[in-house]
Amino acid sequence: MQIRTFSSSIFLAFLLCLFASPAIHAKKMYKWVDEHGKTIFSDQVPPEQSQLRRESLNEKGRIVDVTEKAKTKEQLAQDERLNALKQAQEKIIAQQLDRDKVLLNTFRNLDDMQAALAGKMQTLDTQKHALEGNLKRAESQLETQQQKATAIERKGAKIPQPMLNEIKATQAQIQVAYGEINKHAEKKAAIKAEFEADIERYKFLTKANTNIQKPSATIADELGLYACESDEQCSNAWGIARNFINAHSTTAIETNTDKLIIAHAPETDSDLSLSLTKIEGADKKHQLFLDIRCRETTLGKELCASQKAKDIRSAFKPYIESALAK
Repeated sequence: MQIRTFSSSIFLAFLLCLFASPAIHAKKMYKWVDEHGKTIFSDQVPPEQSQLRRESLNEKGRIVDVTEKAKTKEQLAQDERLNALKQAQEKIIAQQLDRDKVLLNTFRNLDDMQAALAGKMQTLDTQKHALEGNLKRAESQLETQQQKATAIERKGAKIPQPMLNEIKATQAQIQVAYGEINKHAEKKAAIKAEFEADIERYKFLTKANTNIQKPSATIADELGLYACESDEQCSNAWGIARNFINAHSTTAIETNTDKLIIAHAPETDSDLSLSLTKIEGADKKHQLFLDIRCRETTLGKELCASQKAKDIRSAFKPYIESALAK
């Protein structure tokens, strides 16, 4: 196969000659950069360079099509991972929207939510009293068993093995009771933190009579949402938002694309991991959605519901607007 290659300086002259001939008028022209950095123009692509990025040119030398460089296995694996992360992020957003709808459909007002929280806490307190009662009975039983064992020893007799087994079983029962009480306390704290977070979310969603898909400006600030007016503005805002995440996330960015930025998952109870997703709204305009993740522990959930996390969300939209205005 004969390959005709040309330098950039003589390409225009070549095109004039090439397309002036009717016999070869229908032939395509390609442009690519080889592995040595040399720009090549040719009507044929050699097999050994077919994996490189190339442009198809018309008779005026304008690009009509682009064939991207073939991706390596590592790049394909990275793309697959990014797609999985994006799907996971979109799933989180969809779940949040579903949760919002449930909140709005379940409770009529904040008084209903406060009453539901009080009722839940009362139920948990009743369960706690029952657990404490079990512990008290076990401790009383152990005291009685130990007194009997002491009385036998005072008489110089050996404590029967069945009695020793009973004492050991009661001691184990006491340890289990303490464990159940501690788990119950953690459960109560987690439920309370989650409920309080739902209450704050409900406040956001009911501050104005707006559809939750199109929140008011105030709510958008507090939810970490920025609505783009144009693609160019969105592109600029994306870079600004990336700087915001770098400044406020306590974990480093591990995924960085034009539609998804995710910081590394939180490793400690004090970590705030920020992520950003570009979402297309119902009006075909894009929105930048800021999300904050914390560890799935009692302290982690409390951190995500804290004023610190709220301040970060509230600062997101003004930060972008301020930077765009400069």
